[in-house]
This record gives sequence, C-alpha cells and structure tokens, in this order.
Amino acid sequence: MSKTQIESICSSLLQELEIIWDEVGETETEREKILIEIEDECRTVYSRKIEKVKEERNQLRQDIADSEARVIDICSVMEEPSSLGRQHQSDQSGRRSLKEELVKILQKLEDMEKRKSERKDQFIQVIEDIKCIRDEINGDTDETCSSDFSVDESDLSLRKLEELHSELYTLQEQKRNRMKQIQDHLGTLESLCAVLGLNFGETVTKIHPSLVESEGSRNISNTTLDKLASSVTQWHETKIQRMQELQDLVTTMLEFWNLMDTPAEEQQKFIDVSCNIAATVSEITKPNSLSTDLLEEVKAELCRLEELKWSKMKELVLKKRAELEEICKRTHIVFEEQDITVENVIIAIESGDVNPENILEQIEYRAGKVKEEALSRKEILEKAEKWLNACEEENWLEEYNQDENRYNAGKGSHLILKRAEKARALVNKLPVMVEALASKITVWESEKGAEFLFDGNRLLWMLEEYTDLREEKEQERRRKRDLKKLQGQVTSEQDKGTPTRPQSAKKGLRVSTNKRFASSPQTPRTDSPHSAKFFTSQSRYS
Repeated sequence: MSKTQIESICSSLLQELEIIWDEVGETETEREKILIEIEDECRTVYSRKIEKVKEERNQLRQDIADSEARVIDICSVMEEPSSLGRQHQSDQSGRRSLKEELVKILQKLEDMEKRKSERKDQFIQVIEDIKCIRDEINGDTDETCSSDFSVDESDLSLRKLEELHSELYTLQEQKRNRMKQIQDHLGTLESLCAVLGLNFGETVTKIHPSLVESEGSRNISNTTLDKLASSVTQWHETKIQRMQELQDLVTTMLEFWNLMDTPAEEQQKFIDVSCNIAATVSEITKPNSLSTDLLEEVKAELCRLEELKWSKMKELVLKKRAELEEICKRTHIVFEEQDITVENVIIAIESGDVNPENILEQIEYRAGKVKEEALSRKEILEKAEKWLNACEEENWLEEYNQDENRYNAGKGSHLILKRAEKARALVNKLPVMVEALASKITVWESEKGAEFLFDGNRLLWMLEEYTDLREEKEQERRRKRDLKKLQGQVTSEQDKGTPTRPQSAKKGLRVSTNKRFASSPQTPRTDSPHSAKFFTSQSRYS
C-alpha cells in the first residue's frame, strides 16, 4: 500500500470521526485530546515497527557477515579466492537489498559447502586407498579395509590432495612391484616343484593360503614376500644338491655301463637321466627330473649294477686285457704282460687277493700310455706301412721277372702287366721312401731319447739292413751280368778255339747275401705279420 493510499484512508477515517463527533456533540477540547491520543498511539505503533525492522536489518547484516565469513573460511581451507569483495562492491553500487545480498551469499555458501563436501570425499577415498595398501604391505589388514577415516579439514586444498595422490601412486607402484615379485617367485617355485616332484599347491599354502587364489586377492605383506623368497632359495638349493647327487650317481652308472658294456636296451630306461650329467641348474627343467623317487630308482639301479659287476669282473678284466693287447698289436708296440698275464689275472680274481678294479685301472692306464705313444708314432707307422707294402711289391716284381712264361699270352695277362708297371714305379721310389722314413725316425728318437721299435725290432736297423741287402742285391745283379758277359766271351772263344776258364772261377763269383742279416745285433720278432713279411721277403734276395 502506498503512502497516498494510507493518507487517503486516514483522511476518510478522520472525516467519519468528525461526523460522529458532530452527531454526538463532542467539544473541541475533547476532540483535540482524542486526536492527540490517536497520534501518540500511531507513533507508538510506528516506533515498534521501526524497531522490529531494525532488528530484522541487523539480523540480515549479521547473517550476511556470518555467511561471508563461512565462505571465506571454506575458500581458505580449499586455498581458493573468495571474490566476495568485488561482489560486495558491485552490490553496493547497484543498491541491492540486504535480502537479495543474503540470498546471493547463501547460494555461494551452499556451492562452497557442496564443493567442500566433494573435496572431503576425495580426501577420504585417497586416504582410504593409502591405508588399505599400507595395511596390505605391513600385513595389518583384514579381508576388507575400514571406511572410518578422519580427515584434517583444516587443509582440503588441491595441493594437499595432489600430495596424497602422489603418495597413493607411489604405494600403488610399490604394490604392483610386489605383485610382480610374488608372481615371479611363484613361477620359479612352480618350476622348482615340478622338477623336484613336489605338490605346488601344498607348498604355496604353507607360505600363505591366498597365494593359490587369484592375483587380486593375494597377500603382499613383507612377511609373505620374505617367506616366499626364502622358500624359493631353499628349494633352489635343494635342486642344486639333488642335481649334484644325481650327477654323481649317473657318473658312477656310466662307469658301470662302460665297464660292463651294458646293452643299449638296458640303458634306455635311464637315458633321460644320463643326459643331465653335464647339465647346469637352469638347464634341468623337465618335471620330476630331480624327484626323490627318481633318485631312489637310480640308487637301486646302481646297487644292481654293483652286484652284477663282481660277477662279470673276471670277464671284463680279460676283455680289457685283450683290448690292450690288440691296441699294442695295431700300433706295433710290444705287449709287456708282466703281472697281467691271463693266469695271474684269473688267479688274483678268484683268490680275492687283488681287487679286480685295480687290475682294470692298471690295464686302462697302460692302454692310455699306449694310445698316447701311438699318436707320436702315427706318421712314422704310416710311412713304415707304405715301405713294407712297397717291399712286398718289390718281391712280387722279382718273382715276376724270374718267370720265363710271363710274356705268354693268357687270360688277365694285361692286368699283370699293368701291375708290373706300377710295381716298377713304386720300387723306383723305395730309396726315397727309405731315406724319408729314416729321417723321421732319427728325429723321433732324438726327441724321445729312445729307440723306435717296430714289433720289438728297431725300425732304423731294419731300414739299414734293407738298404744293405738291396745294395748286395744290386751287386749280385751286376756280378750276374758280368758273369753272363764272361760266359758269352768264353763261348765265343771256344767257337774260335780259345781255351775255357775253369768252373771254379764261376763258383768264386757267387756270394751269399744272407750273411749281413744273419749277423744283425737284435733277433727279429716273427709274431707280427709285417715283420715276418719283411724278413721273409728279404731272404729271397739271397
């Protein structure tokens, strides 16, 4: 209602009062008194209303101030500018009412409280995640983390929230690393359990039951991680110990197999085991390849081989002795029986005075020495074989030349002629072969400080005797040619009437070429086919 309307109503009421007073006959004095009373009452009403409005204004101002203080406090906690000063200045210039200003500030306060609540929830969530991960790492957590967390509401700034997020990220990274470590340890432990023949589930459950569950629910505490690492180390050491034990057992088994010439079909059962004799720890990955059951099987097999060994020991010793003798024969080294004669070996084994293994070791040692010596003799022996083969061809050629029917046509005669041509070419090389072989022997004897023996005969002397016999043979041939010439001359002179020379002169030209060989300083061995072949062939020269 406007002021004019109020004045109109008051004027109308006053006129109505004047009419009533006129009708009653009220005096002017009374009329003045009543009007004064009305004015006093109106003033009192106005005063009450003014006071009430003043109180409402003060309350509005106080509410505005409190709301502004609350907004400023929230902005301070969240480290954000309040921007109320600029807003208040704008409101004053626009002459906005207190109620309108209160409405605006309350809207601002409601928005800030809502943002503070959201920010607090963010703090609670981050702190909850941090505490849960810390509890998982420290092992102080149950299956679920508690949601009752106290938040310091004096600092809800984005800076503080970022610090908490950074701490959470660090803890999450640490958790991921721990999960990876646990996964790696579990993979290694599973491989170890497979190789060692262990139950992986039972082994892991003893460390912590959660390790056999899904990855997300696994316990990652320091205690669990330490136990898991310790278990991996323990079983790895066990793997090394069993591997070494198995390799020792397999080494002994292989020795037995070689010693007793065990058939391949009997070895087949443990062929996979024997493949690990030189393997490293990382190379042994097959399941149950180091299980206790397998070790027991290998030990049982060794016991069986041990019992079998003694029953076959005599046979083995004799076989190895024969092998040694054969090696000596192939390398043209004199086999020295000494205390390993057949009779001595049999007597020693049957009486039990000597361990058969010692005899085997002695034979193996001598075989090793012979093989070692054979390596240094190899080149000379090859040349000696070629020389002996050439001597054989020389003997054949000699017999061929003495055959008066050699030129008679017959089946295969052209092959014999070709062999004769090759034999002549080879015989012509004999002096060079002998010289080269003698040079090699001289160097060998100088280096070794010993004589080079060929089936018990000094090979250098054999070459010297061969050279001497060959020279005597040439002399004999020359004498025969001279004698043939002389006989031709005698025949010619007889035809002319010239007297002939006595037959005693012919006999005087014949000499034996066997004296040189008969006087050799060392009696040759004839048990070797090569030495027998050589000396038999040379006897034909005489």
